[in-house]
Amino acid sequence: MQTGFRLNLSPVKEPLGFVKIVEWLAAVLAFGTCGGYSGRNVLSISCDGNSTETLPVNFSYPFRLSQVLLVGNSTTLCNQTVPEAHLMGDSSSSVEFFVAVAVLAFLYSMVALLVYLGYMHVYRDSDFGPMFDFVMTAAFAFLWLVCSSAWARGLQMVKDATSTSGIRTTLHLCLMRLGACEVTEYASMRSLNISVVFGFLNLIVWFVNAWFVYKESRWHSQKVNARQAAGRGPAPT
Repeated sequence: MQTGFRLNLSPVKEPLGFVKIVEWLAAVLAFGTCGGYSGRNVLSISCDGNSTETLPVNFSYPFRLSQVLLVGNSTTLCNQTVPEAHLMGDSSSSVEFFVAVAVLAFLYSMVALLVYLGYMHVYRDSDFGPMFDFVMTAAFAFLWLVCSSAWARGLQMVKDATSTSGIRTTLHLCLMRLGACEVTEYASMRSLNISVVFGFLNLIVWFVNAWFVYKESRWHSQKVNARQAAGRGPAPT
């Protein structure tokens, strides 16, 4: 059996290779829409009389919100000295897990495409290639389910922590009701919402691809052969 590189574009015209390209693209879009994100909300504080002060609330990937400083120690707001305050919560573990899965899926898709395009003759002539590919594809489908669900929950924590109610629970001025606090400008989180959508899209795509990879494996061929043998019945004596 020849094991050298032989370029063959026909696999990308089949579901096996075409879906791998979709996986590669979906993984890029998944981590590209949340990694490197930064946002800025503006908190308006109504003081006594008609005066209003604004407080910027800056947050960014990987959303370690408990480290985001709202006000420094001994800051004066509405003629009141307020203690140091931070946002509440930490979504870094969920979003970093999500990005890690996306990057690994991106790399595995590239390697798999290289094998399909240059070593498909080796891939289909061996048992190990399709079986390993199926196990990895099924594993990534499961990882996409876990990381997308975790990041969806983490994103909701980010939204809650940077909302009016979330900031009110941590800022002393708002807790003491010495000023009316309200977020008047919200950062666009459209890209973060899209990243969650792409996470679950990846789940679907990898789950579908697992079926096409399974059809290439020995497990599927043995099942088909067993059915054909059962359909023919016992050999005549």
